[in-house]
Amino acid sequence: MQHPSQEKTLVIIKPDGLQRNLIGEITSRYERVGLKLVGLKMMNAGIDLVNGHYNLDPQWFRLVGEKSIKGLIDKGITPPSPDVNIMAQSVLDRLIKYMTSGPIIIMIWQGAHAVNIVRKITGDTEPLTSDVGTIRGDYVLDSYQLSTDDNRAVRNLVHASGNVNDAEKEIKYWFKDEEIMDYVLVNDAVLYGV
Repeated sequence: MQHPSQEKTLVIIKPDGLQRNLIGEITSRYERVGLKLVGLKMMNAGIDLVNGHYNLDPQWFRLVGEKSIKGLIDKGITPPSPDVNIMAQSVLDRLIKYMTSGPIIIMIWQGAHAVNIVRKITGDTEPLTSDVGTIRGDYVLDSYQLSTDDNRAVRNLVHASGNVNDAEKEIKYWFKDEEIMDYVLVNDAVLYGV
């Protein structure tokens, strides 16, 4: 059985994160908590690659459609369509346009509770509702309403795996085994030593 300190999660700095020169600020937040960077790539992702990423989980399409409708209704906004599939396709189309608009940085972070820690540091998907102190809460002004009005994806700087199962699938999707580094940091002894 794998030690909890070996948990890994995937993070993608989206094109707006690069355009706004926030790479160092974003990565330093994960480093400061004690996570270890074990994989790193920079690329221009094509439509098929981004589409494949969002369709790794067969339930994603339905869930994002439902979440999109509920999120708009909860904020008093009438969804453009009550059809889950139409809403999901709209979200996916906007995500693909957003994620292919410029270079992205794909990273693997490792450490105890890596998935949940990264999610906590990153903040809620909608920057407007993200807490101050999170990446999205501190550096983004965007909201579901604004992105819906502008017919675009929410600009929220970072993708972070939603759970351990998603992280495993996403890491295998973006990285070959030999691209994932295994090394020791002095921090490892401080954080996990007995």
